[in-house]
Amino acid sequence: MSPSIKDNFGSEYYNSLPLFGDCLGELLAFFGVKRAYGVGGDFVANLINSLEGHLDVLPSSNEMHAGFSACAQAELNPLGLCLTTYTVGSLPCATAAALARTEGLPVVFISGAPGEAEVNSHALHHSVHPHTAWHTDLDAALNSFRALGVRAERLQGQRHSGQPNIAAEQCLELLSYAYLNRQPVFIEIPRDLINQPTQSLSLPQCPEQIAMNQPLSLSGAELIAKDIESKLKQANKPLVFLGEKLRLNSPLLTKIISFCHQHHLPYATSWFGKGMLDESETLCLGSYNGAFSELEGKHYIESQADYILELGTAIFPSDTNNAFSSQTHAIDTHGHKTMLRGTARWERDIEAVIDLLLQTLPIGEAIENTQEKGREEEHKEKVSSPLESVTLGYHNLADTINQAQRQLTNPYIFVPEVGSSLFASFELETQASDIGRSYLANPWYAAMGTALPYARAIADQLADANSLQPILVMIGDGGFNFQANELINLQKQAANVTILYMRNNIFHLGKAGDAPIYSCNDQGFDPRLLIQAYGGQGHLCETTEQLTHCLIETAHKGGLHLIEVPTSVEAGHQSETTKKLNTYIGFRNGDPQATQKWNELCGTN
Repeated sequence: MSPSIKDNFGSEYYNSLPLFGDCLGELLAFFGVKRAYGVGGDFVANLINSLEGHLDVLPSSNEMHAGFSACAQAELNPLGLCLTTYTVGSLPCATAAALARTEGLPVVFISGAPGEAEVNSHALHHSVHPHTAWHTDLDAALNSFRALGVRAERLQGQRHSGQPNIAAEQCLELLSYAYLNRQPVFIEIPRDLINQPTQSLSLPQCPEQIAMNQPLSLSGAELIAKDIESKLKQANKPLVFLGEKLRLNSPLLTKIISFCHQHHLPYATSWFGKGMLDESETLCLGSYNGAFSELEGKHYIESQADYILELGTAIFPSDTNNAFSSQTHAIDTHGHKTMLRGTARWERDIEAVIDLLLQTLPIGEAIENTQEKGREEEHKEKVSSPLESVTLGYHNLADTINQAQRQLTNPYIFVPEVGSSLFASFELETQASDIGRSYLANPWYAAMGTALPYARAIADQLADANSLQPILVMIGDGGFNFQANELINLQKQAANVTILYMRNNIFHLGKAGDAPIYSCNDQGFDPRLLIQAYGGQGHLCETTEQLTHCLIETAHKGGLHLIEVPTSVEAGHQSETTKKLNTYIGFRNGDPQATQKWNELCGTN
């Protein structure tokens, strides 16, 4: 007979072993997780009960939305957490997992699973296989997540009566992997493991020590810094271009901004990095994306900059973030630049170079007067020039919101939905935020339906910070109908959210015909009545003046508001970015007229 753990290692050791459910709660708290988003179910019930004493286990309207809220959570914290039941719960999270994989977000997808004692020749109702199958397939969810490139494992129970299980250690390794690599992981936990003893863990004092224990193996930082310093000294109009990797590395971003201000260097970011910078800063030129950009600093970036220091951009460029491969992105094609994209974990190689540059003598005094004073005059002019009251549309939406925001005590945190709202939002002025980000969007625009789940996670984060910052969701009627069921949770939160509902009753972005598939709404639908059912207030705005006043009023009142804006589909009422994007989509689909317009736009005719 095999010995028990107590017989094998003694009573004192056995009594010191924690139950796995408690150990998991402590592990998640160690990584700074304060809440999980999810949907309950039979196989995850034990896990929910064990986590309740360690963090808030919050409901979502469905599993996909739980995954999206966890993605937003991971944008603002070391880890995001989504909790579901076996297969029927975890498989709907595949879209959110693909988003996390694409955007490099450390989201932990945890699914309950059948207990190890339950696995036999009988088919489980939750398993994915037909009634004609000759064998049971218990790994459908694991294989689905693995197919996305997500690390996916099922925790293991006791394999020998004299040895405690290794589930806690296995879980620590997976959470550390997500934390260090900024990638999602999927963990299936058999439900009979929750109340079983597991090996005790010895944790460091904080998660940062895990990262610190990862040495930088690369050398040559001194040589790179010396070369950059030399080039900056020779430049008359330098530019620092900050990539999207830095949005998840706030300590390094803070260092780089300090370096820019120390040496009076103008800086800009990519579309995917929007919201990580305070664009009211005099040296900030905004978010740039080639021909699609509509920003004041565009002339400096494209026509004046004579040296570019590019930091933290993607190793493999994305078409969305690099002017849709139109060859109009001046950063991509600039002939005199240094690219330090960050090939080490947590961009430690970039940090090593920046630390050395911060020790150098001032190198940019020559541009201080021209660039900073010019930006100060622009800011004064913006504040003193009210907009004329005209019909509202996407073409003047950003200007109107910017005008309203300048009159608010607390600036907005913007949450644009995929579609015309997203591409109009790049002209918004993002300012400092109490949670470190003033703009959160899903740039992987194949996944519609993230704005309201994102707003939920942002509202929770603001509540933790005791912040009064308002959230402004910009959304079309198509995107809204994807996710309106999430309103119930915004109501529960008493969230300070204004939803700008742009109504044209069709999926307009990329529309290439008149098939019924483009119709997303009914003329009789009244969203203002719907928001009342969720305890909010509805408003109608048709002019820029009405929207300005309404935004100021709703931000002052707080609570849940929906502002309906009737939106024309005529070209003159679309944002410049959307008009260019629709032209691009038509060009990629082979439309002759769109091809001609696109070639004219890119100067290839």
